[in-house]
Amino acid sequence: MSEPYLGEVKIISWNYAPRGWAFCNGQLLPLNQNQPLFSLLGTRYGGNGQTNFALPDMRGRAPVHTGGPIGAIVGGQGGEEFHTLTLGEMPTHNHFVNASNTAGNVNNPSGALLGANASPIYQPPGSAVAMAKENITFVGGGQQHENRSPYLVLNFIIALQGIFPSRN
Repeated sequence: MSEPYLGEVKIISWNYAPRGWAFCNGQLLPLNQNQPLFSLLGTRYGGNGQTNFALPDMRGRAPVHTGGPIGAIVGGQGGEEFHTLTLGEMPTHNHFVNASNTAGNVNNPSGALLGANASPIYQPPGSAVAMAKENITFVGGGQQHENRSPYLVLNFIIALQGIFPSRN
């Protein structure tokens, strides 16, 4: 590789960081041994800024460019790996019950519509009927679901040595 800019981040397809590079795994580096890199990164990725600072942690993360509709800033984080839907996040919808007031003609309504009894067995026709709890149930378990787009795993590395980038 040609000489990189100090702090440059690259994506690689192999399993080791070359000499002068480190994985972007959020590790702490001693400030006194990495002053030029600290002057670029500061504590935006972590560390105390007195004795250490952190490299970006790209594990399980997707990079996002600054700005845009979310107002992303360098070092900012967002999103979540797992999410549990709330009632407010579900679209308005109905669960209709197909029924008829026409008299039924089968004793086993499996796969058919609910219909009126041919002859009243339990009560006079026309009265309201409370439905059994078995007929009205809650569905779903309130469990989290994975919240990631399809992905391909690659390694992110950051240059620990290189040309200090000028501001022009």
